[in-house]
This record gives sequence, structure tokens and C-alpha cells, in this order.
Amino acid sequence: MVQLINPYNKEKLVKQATGHLADRSGAVFEFKHGAYRFVDSANYADNFSFQWNLFDKVQLDNHSQSNISRERFFGVTGWDKNNLKGKDLLEVGSGAGRFSQVVLQHTEANLYSVDYSNAVEANFNNNGPHERLHLFQASIYDLPFAKASFDKVFCFGVLQHTPDFEKSIACLVDMVKPGGELVVDFYPILGWWTKLHAKYLFRPFTRKMAPEKLYSLINTHAGWLIKLSKTLHNIGLGAFTRFLPICDIRNTLPKNLSKKQLREWVVLDTFDMFSPRYDNPQKVSMVVSWFKKYGMKNVSGGAVTYYQDLKCYYVKGCK
Repeated sequence: MVQLINPYNKEKLVKQATGHLADRSGAVFEFKHGAYRFVDSANYADNFSFQWNLFDKVQLDNHSQSNISRERFFGVTGWDKNNLKGKDLLEVGSGAGRFSQVVLQHTEANLYSVDYSNAVEANFNNNGPHERLHLFQASIYDLPFAKASFDKVFCFGVLQHTPDFEKSIACLVDMVKPGGELVVDFYPILGWWTKLHAKYLFRPFTRKMAPEKLYSLINTHAGWLIKLSKTLHNIGLGAFTRFLPICDIRNTLPKNLSKKQLREWVVLDTFDMFSPRYDNPQKVSMVVSWFKKYGMKNVSGGAVTYYQDLKCYYVKGCK
């Protein structure tokens, strides 16, 4: 069983009759809407709170009637679902619970799932209550678990949005048991052209906007931007779509979405481009070096292709 601790003084936590957690010094951490709370609700991830409670169903396989999340999870991790029975898994950065759902539906693992934002409430609404799901609102830098507690740790689509990418890796490594595995995926730097993109041209302004205002702006203009993006591809000018203030429809979204689903995914992914306070892509080779620096072995990294030729970049290793 995973030992819960007060991440600020490292004392053991005990569940109270109220359902909250407390240590012997009297510090209490609230259990609210299905999750234990270790941080203030208002923090640098407020945009994700807004995002995942608004788009709580969009990326769920059950909602989209696809296998996109399942294929990404098993494609990136390489884990055999039959070998996860009874294992303790840590998910850092759960969002609305798309990968939580995969773990709960396709394995028999125990899942400890963390998000810095109150997206934990969307996750609970989608996947809880469940006897194998344990939800926590906490920081990647102050995780409420004893070190070396988990057989497997995964962190998808999160690290580029943390203030210190390298420190985030170190904190994840601390959670892995001897012989356990850590897998992350992230936005890569592929060359000098990576940041020559509408996202990085507009982000200095959009990341300061109130989430509601940014969402309204994107939602208002999504229709004609989708049409323009498709037109540019159709006439052989697809390279110019990187300068449109819209997500990459052709290379990052499933290809069999209905018109309604496509608009939902576009608005979500475009909001995800422009709203985070931090966006720090990294070279795969650099992330590999950080894995090794903090004690991981058999480290590998690269690109993996999954559902309908979608691609993401990962690093994995053993402790």
C-alpha cells in the first residue's frame, strides 16, 4: 500500500473519520469532490481548471468512440496490461482523466492520479468513484507520497507546462521503486523552426488573458480558421498553416471525427496552445540526459506513432 505523506514536512498522513488526511502535527488536508487537496485551488494552472472542466468529455475514448487514448497510452509506455494487475501506478497531470480511464478500464492496476489544477473534479466525474482510483490535487514538486512508492510512473502532455522541466523529472524519478519504470511524453524541439509558429508568436499576449475571454475568442473564430487551414492544405500550401492561430488539424487530431467533434477538438487544442502560463518544449536528447542524471537506467527516447499515424515524443527508463 502506498504511504501518503505531508509533502511539506514528510510526516505520515492518516485518514480521519471526516475523510480528510492529517499528520501528527495537526496539519489537515481536505477531501473534496473525490480528491485530496494539497494546494490552493487558485494557482498557475487555473487555465487547465477551466479547460478540463469545460472540455471534460472530449478526449475520452468512451465519448469519442475511438481508441486514441488507449493506443497512445500503451504505444508510449510499451506496458503489457496483463502484467499490471495489483501494481501501483502514479499518473501526474491527469486532466479530465483520459488516461485514467484507460488504466481503470483496461488494466487491474491501482491508480494514484495527480493534477495541479482542480481538473481532478472532472476526472472524478468521469471515472469515479472507483475502488482502484485515488485522486490528489497536488504539485509535481510536492507529491504526497513516500519516495520509491510506485511500480510505474507516467506523465503525459504535462512537463512542458511546468516551471522547471528538469526539476519535474527529478521529482518523478523520486517516486519510482527500484526496478520500476518511468515514462513521459512532451512537446519536442525538432529544430530552429519549432518556435517559428503562431503559438509562440501570440502566447506572450494570450497566456495573460482570462481563460473565459480567450475561450470566447477561439470559439468565435474556430469555424473560418478550420476552413482556411483545410484550404491551404488542399492547394499545396499546408506549410503556411503553422502561422494560423489554430492547432495543427492534420497532424495532431484524429482523422475520422465528425464535423461537431472536429470543432470541439480544435477549440480545445487551440485553447491548450495559447492559455498555459508555461510552454517549454525540449530536445529528446536533453530529457534522456536528465533521466540518466537522476538515476534512471536503460533510458531510451524518440517518437512513437499511434492512432491513425498520430505521433508523440517520449522518454522512458527503469530505476
